[in-house]
Amino acid sequence: MKISVVVAKSKNNVIGKNNQLPWHLPADLKHFKNITMGKPIIMGRKTFESIGKPLVGRRNIIVSRNKELKIAGCEICHSIEDALNVVKMEKEVMIIGGANLFSSCLSRVNCVYLTLIDAEFEGDTFFNDLNVDEWQLVFEENFSPDEKNSYPYSFQVFERRR
Repeated sequence: MKISVVVAKSKNNVIGKNNQLPWHLPADLKHFKNITMGKPIIMGRKTFESIGKPLVGRRNIIVSRNKELKIAGCEICHSIEDALNVVKMEKEVMIIGGANLFSSCLSRVNCVYLTLIDAEFEGDTFFNDLNVDEWQLVFEENFSPDEKNSYPYSFQVFERRR
């Protein structure tokens, strides 16, 4: 099974502030939908709370230590190991956040879909740069700001070096 991370971050590695994205970038939301549609998504409870509802067209799996947690339309697992086990027959699983989940499973990840926003933001949650010895950039597409997207950004795909 291919394990992928989907993350958007700023130039200064910010991925969130007060459990929200600190920017509004409609192109990234569309990109996120395109690459996750039809695939299982694994997220932490705080990430789910920031989204506010299960994402349509995807198997929603929430990792939480809370044994009492029940959310309609979502499967609850109590560790990343449990979450990966319930999707082990899938071709690809998408880990969509947050920072604790990213850091706890990055060593198992094969692919990172990164949106890099070419601006700096204040934040309280971060995703550090990938180690170039471990990761290879295999795709990059750059975009300028437009009437809907206020910042320059790029879509990048990294694969783990073999």
